[in-house]
Amino acid sequence: MKKAKVVNLSDSGAQNSKNLWEQQYNQLLPEDRDISNRSGIPIKPLYTPDDWNDENYADKLGYPGQIPMTRGIYPTMHRGRTWSQRQLIGYGIPSDYNERLRKLLDAGNNAISLIPCNSVYRGFDADEVDPKLIGTCGVIVNTVDDMDRCFRDVDIAALSTAMNDPLPFTLLALLLGVAARRGIDWNQVSGTSNQSDYISHYVANHMFFRLSLEGSRRVLVDHIAFCQARVPNWNPLSVVGQHTQQAGATPAQAMAFTLATAIQYAEDCANRGMDPDIFLERFTFFFDISISFFEEIAKCRAGRRIWQRIVRERLGAKNPKTWRFKFHGQTSGVDLTRQQPLNNISRVSIQALAGIFSGLQSLHTDAYDEVLSVPTEEAARIAIATQNIVREEAGCADVIDPLAGSYYVESLTDQMEEKIVETMDQINAVGGMFKAVESGLIQRWIGESAMRFQSQVERGEQTIVGVNKYQLEEEDSVAEPLKRPTESVIQSQLESLANFKANRSQAEFNSALSQLQSAAQDPQKNIYEAIVNGVIGGLTHGEVVRYVRQELGFGQPQMIL
Repeated sequence: MKKAKVVNLSDSGAQNSKNLWEQQYNQLLPEDRDISNRSGIPIKPLYTPDDWNDENYADKLGYPGQIPMTRGIYPTMHRGRTWSQRQLIGYGIPSDYNERLRKLLDAGNNAISLIPCNSVYRGFDADEVDPKLIGTCGVIVNTVDDMDRCFRDVDIAALSTAMNDPLPFTLLALLLGVAARRGIDWNQVSGTSNQSDYISHYVANHMFFRLSLEGSRRVLVDHIAFCQARVPNWNPLSVVGQHTQQAGATPAQAMAFTLATAIQYAEDCANRGMDPDIFLERFTFFFDISISFFEEIAKCRAGRRIWQRIVRERLGAKNPKTWRFKFHGQTSGVDLTRQQPLNNISRVSIQALAGIFSGLQSLHTDAYDEVLSVPTEEAARIAIATQNIVREEAGCADVIDPLAGSYYVESLTDQMEEKIVETMDQINAVGGMFKAVESGLIQRWIGESAMRFQSQVERGEQTIVGVNKYQLEEEDSVAEPLKRPTESVIQSQLESLANFKANRSQAEFNSALSQLQSAAQDPQKNIYEAIVNGVIGGLTHGEVVRYVRQELGFGQPQMIL
């Protein structure tokens, strides 16, 4: 086979061609505007071997599954096993969730993701809040009985389950209670504690932040230690870049914050005496995939490269499985618009492609109507079909890292890496991520970035179709938003909760509560083990959160004005 000739722009002919192009370009576009991506990196009109030389291949690219991991964490990537389709669903009461779950599984979903009601996120049982507020944004799950009904006729040992479960991780505890009821060994339970990153909650998602910073720190490490020992196929940590990016961080900042947070958690685990060669294998990540197509691809490729270096050189892990940057991507709801909502189908498709080309392991595609309500069934089906079309019809799983070698993509990946490392160095200089959020530094950076982007939108420098350009006098006609659960349905759930509390063994309840309080007061005990035993013994979600708060302190995020 004849070897392809590499263009050398130092050759006189190639240089003359470049000079001619530059001259013609400047004549045709004499007042070309400056373009930068969301991370502030200037974007040139054309990229050539001057921007990225393929002599860097071994150091910067290599092969999938090998250092530096730029091209993916597995040798076969999506050609061997495509990403998991992990759609977020949650609405109404457990029977509603079960019905929608089974339909989505029939439609091609191959993994489970449970999103609870906002009352659950805030740490309350359904009987502690106004009935009008419950069951509208997620499913009400307060007891082991509720969780059992959510997964009626679903084999929880056969499907990976993502629990959108802020600490103290009652949802996983309830799921383990269901497994115990069904005689399923906890070794068979797999999935992820998908909202376990308390630092991202403290900084950018206050609804999820339930305990004091120090209390959160203890519960997370206990959770990781418990799962490592008792639920070995569960990923107890998902470090979340989505929250900070949706709050206004640039893609480069969001990656930097996420990696700095992962370092903080890894060092906390190591200080507890855990082995990085074991616990790091179960670290996972969760990112927002915005519509800034090439920037998102470069963000994730750069992040994968940086993480393997951190794990090997800073954290000292020798197990190759710990070098893998496993991440879930969700198309960005922030990019979706209430105006002309059907346009969101196109936005989600572009975001999904960016996530797939960046080498993710699982993907949630937003429904076009998520800006209006919990997705309707029709919109949810379209979101799933989007992934099926991209995978089955467009052939996007056929080639590993198909954009590798692009002068633009490789140059941008290098530039994103520089931006990410620069931000991480600044965080490290103030004592790490925990100190940086305590001081308000991260919050201030996010606020400044959000204001810059909003100003660009208001000045028309950043186009949002249907919002600041291409508006319509009459909006698209779309399906009705999903209606709130009926009063009778909510009342039935409240009665179910009352019956649960009335019929549980008072002796088992008292014993479970006593063990929980004792564990919370003794740092030498694993508090998460007491939480799991507590819900099996009859404690509800709200009771666990309330009693843990009493002992470890209420969460009060710092507001930066």
